[in-house]
Amino acid sequence: MTQISSRRVRITFSILAAAAALATTTAGAAPSADQSRAASARALSHVQAYAGRTLHGAGQTWAVRNMVIDADGREHVRLDRRYRGLRVIGGDVVVHGSRSGAFLDATLTLRRALTLGTKPGRSAADALRTALATHSGALRQAPELVVHARGDRPVLAWDVVLDSEGEDGTPSALHVIVDAASAQVIESWDDIQTAPAAGTGNSLFLGSVPLTTESSGSSYVLKDTTRGGQNTVDMNNRGFGTGKALSDSDNVWGNGTTSDRATVAVDAQYGVAMTWDYFQNVHGRNGIADNGVGAQSRVHYKRNYANAFWSDSCFCMTFGDGNSSIYPLVSLDVAGHEMSHGVTSRTAGLVYSGESGGLNEATSDIFGTMVEFYAANAKDTPDYLMGEKLFKNGTGFIRSMIQPSSDGASADCWYSGLSSLDVHYSSGVANHFFYLLAEGTTAGQPSRTCSASNTRVANGTGTLAGIGHGKAEKIWYRALTVYMTSSTNYAAARSATLSAAADLYGAGSAEVNAVAAAWSAVNVN
Repeated sequence: MTQISSRRVRITFSILAAAAALATTTAGAAPSADQSRAASARALSHVQAYAGRTLHGAGQTWAVRNMVIDADGREHVRLDRRYRGLRVIGGDVVVHGSRSGAFLDATLTLRRALTLGTKPGRSAADALRTALATHSGALRQAPELVVHARGDRPVLAWDVVLDSEGEDGTPSALHVIVDAASAQVIESWDDIQTAPAAGTGNSLFLGSVPLTTESSGSSYVLKDTTRGGQNTVDMNNRGFGTGKALSDSDNVWGNGTTSDRATVAVDAQYGVAMTWDYFQNVHGRNGIADNGVGAQSRVHYKRNYANAFWSDSCFCMTFGDGNSSIYPLVSLDVAGHEMSHGVTSRTAGLVYSGESGGLNEATSDIFGTMVEFYAANAKDTPDYLMGEKLFKNGTGFIRSMIQPSSDGASADCWYSGLSSLDVHYSSGVANHFFYLLAEGTTAGQPSRTCSASNTRVANGTGTLAGIGHGKAEKIWYRALTVYMTSSTNYAAARSATLSAAADLYGAGSAEVNAVAAAWSAVNVN
C-alpha cells in the first residue's frame, strides 16, 4: 500500500518582537501585549530559577517561541534553548505557570544537563563529505554547528542541509545531522512535507461546494480574504516559478472533471478553507501559524506527479495531478493532513525521525480526519481512512486508523523496535490509539486491543468504550500545543495526553481514564 510521505518541517519563522503575536488562549481570544510580555518574562525567570527541572545551566540563552494562556489564566510558554550560542536540537521547553504567575512544571525531552565543549573535532567540510556520501543533493548553506540533544547524551554536531529532488519530482531540503567528533550521521529529516505518495480528486471529489473569492476588475480570482488571504494558483505543470492566479468571469469554477483546469483548484481552495475553519472553530486557532495569515495552494504541479506537499519556506500547499491510477491529490483529508504539518511545526515541532516522527505523521492523520468530520460533506462520508477518495479503482486507501496493520506495513501497537520503522508506519500506534479513544472497539472487531504475545499487530480481544471524536481531538490538540516538545516519544505522548485530558475534563475524570485505557490498549504503558 502506498504511503503518505509527509516530511517534518523545521521552525523557520522569526520570533516576533511583540510578544502578543506569539500568544493564544484556549478560548481563542488574544491576550494583551502586557499579558504576553509578563508571561514571557515569568517563563524566562522560571526556566533559570527551576534549573533542576528545566536543565538550565551556564552558557544557555532562551527565546520565546509561542505561548498558550488558558481561559483561567494558566500560562504555557514554549522556549527554544541555545548553548554557548549554538542551537540545541531537542532542547525546547514548555514552562507551565499558574494564573498568579507561580511555577507549576516544565515539559521537556532533554535528558541530561549540557556540559559539552563547543570546539568540533571534525570540520564542516568533513561533515559535508559524510552527508554527500550518504545522501544526494546540493549544499543549501554552510553547515551549522549545533548541539544534538535528541538522544541519551547531547553531542556537538553539524546540521548539513542538502537540496535535491525525489524520484517522483518532490523537492527535498534534507537535514543531515553529522556528529562533530566522529563525522558519522546521527539522523536526518526533510523540511518538505509531502502527502500520500499514493494519492490522487464544480469539485472533483465533493460536488458543488461554496467558495469565497475576490473580484478583480471584470472577473474573480481564487483568493479568500476572510481566511487570511489564502489563494490558489496554477503551476501550469511546472516544478518552478510562482504560478498563475486562476480567474473566472462568472465566479462559477470548474466542471467536476479534470477537463477543466479549475476543477482541482476548487477542491484545493475548499479543502484549505475547511482546514482553516476547523482549527479556528474547534480549537480557537487563527490560521495555521495562529497569526491570521492564510496559506497559498499550488495546483497542477509538474506532470504525472502523484504527490502533494506542505512547505514552510513558501507557506504553501502543492498538489500534483496524479497519474494513471491516482486522481489529483486534492482530497479533503489530504489537504487537512498536510496543513496540519504546519500547525505541528509551529507548536511542538516534532522532529520527523524516530517515535517523534511517527507522532508528527499521526498528528496530521488525526487532524486531517477531523477536518473531514468537521466538513461533513455528503459526498465524502467522514471515516478513519486516509486518502480513500484518491484511487481510481475505488477500493484503495493509504492508511487506516481502525486497524493500521491492514496496509501490510503499519504497526497497530507499540513494541521495542518501533522507532526503526518509517514514520508513516510507526504513526499507526498513535492513529490506533486515537481511534480507540474516540470510537472504542466494536466487539473487538475489526479494531482490536493488543496482547503481550504480539506487540506489532493487534490480536487481543479486549473492548473499550470511546469518548467521541469531539473530546478526543481537543485532548490531542492541547497535548500537542501545551505539553509535547520536539523529541516527544510515545511514552511522553501518553503523559502529555493524560495531562491535557485532566486540564480539560478534570483529574480522575472518565476522559482521563479513557486516555489511559486507550494507550494501554496499544501497549503504551
